[in-house]
Amino acid sequence: MTASVSSRINLMRIVLISGILFVHIPFDMQSSPFSGAYGLFDWLRVFLRDSLFRVGVPCLSAISGYLLFRNGSASIEYGKTIQRKTKTVMLPFLLWNCTFFLFVLILQYYGIGDGYMPDLSEASPHTLSTLLFAIDGTPINLPLYFLRDLFVCIIISPLLAFLILRAPLLTLAFLLLLAAWPISLGIVLRNSILFSFSFGIYLSLYRVDVTIMDRYAALIVPTFIALAALLATAAYMNGPDLPLWLEVCRNLMVLVGIPGFWALSAILIRSRVGQGLAATGSLSFWIFCAHYPLLFCLWVLWNRGGSEVYPIFYLLAVALALLLLPLTNGMARNALPSFYNLLTGSRVRPQTGALAVQSRTAEDRRVRSKQR
Repeated sequence: MTASVSSRINLMRIVLISGILFVHIPFDMQSSPFSGAYGLFDWLRVFLRDSLFRVGVPCLSAISGYLLFRNGSASIEYGKTIQRKTKTVMLPFLLWNCTFFLFVLILQYYGIGDGYMPDLSEASPHTLSTLLFAIDGTPINLPLYFLRDLFVCIIISPLLAFLILRAPLLTLAFLLLLAAWPISLGIVLRNSILFSFSFGIYLSLYRVDVTIMDRYAALIVPTFIALAALLATAAYMNGPDLPLWLEVCRNLMVLVGIPGFWALSAILIRSRVGQGLAATGSLSFWIFCAHYPLLFCLWVLWNRGGSEVYPIFYLLAVALALLLLPLTNGMARNALPSFYNLLTGSRVRPQTGALAVQSRTAEDRRVRSKQR
């Protein structure tokens, strides 16, 4: 786990989570990308939503599995790990999801946003519990299902590590089959997370050099994008209800997506932009948790007085999200640091010791340089 690998993981997080934003931009039947009303623009939406960034969650879960066993040992302090992950994964899930639930409930009480979410006042106790806690379905803040599934993977991580140590290829092949075939296990909401999380465990336990394919990055990246474009074209021509063979192919994109985005990080990290994105810290987690409520609000406002030309909304939603999410992240971090720390799962810690000294020394050098 070198500094370079750590930076590339941070870079992948911010790129993938920013990409997940495109997956959740809302639309209705009239503005469906499969209607073909806007031609190439609709194909681009399918490319970003159903192909390229569809691999975001599997890639993020592979990172989580890799980091959980980054010491290369199958034995972890299980009790402390669950306690720590409850604070960093489940507490943010509950805070963000319950807050959005109350927000939607208030809007519906005043007759705002009806039809965009289930009617909470008429919902059954089972529906309400699922929307609040994602017991056997997606929560009201839909992307947060990943945190729910991730926590389940962490709970069963000793079992997964045991299986990978005893029969790695058989275990991964079986989990990949479950990920590809559209069946429900009842344990996780998306089967692909079991494979990708276990694949990350495999990389750690077997000390795989994750930089070994960097020399082929210039070949892997365009191949990955070409396959994503091919999948998008097939989905665009056959959607929205995909045939079984195409759904299986889309689910198998995790095979291509994980090395594809990792190779992309090898190229991007060499640039100043990539290095800057790698240093954004908890911004990626803030974007992940906050983008869906923001897009929901933009969609409700747009339908109350916006144009009927959907591409205008799409482009405005992307621009406003990429502007407002970093802005609100900075405002919350500065105005309410303690609460912000809870919302981001304690991912922001004050610098202490040698790191603080190094930071102050670097700042002093910049000041003296300006004075000269």
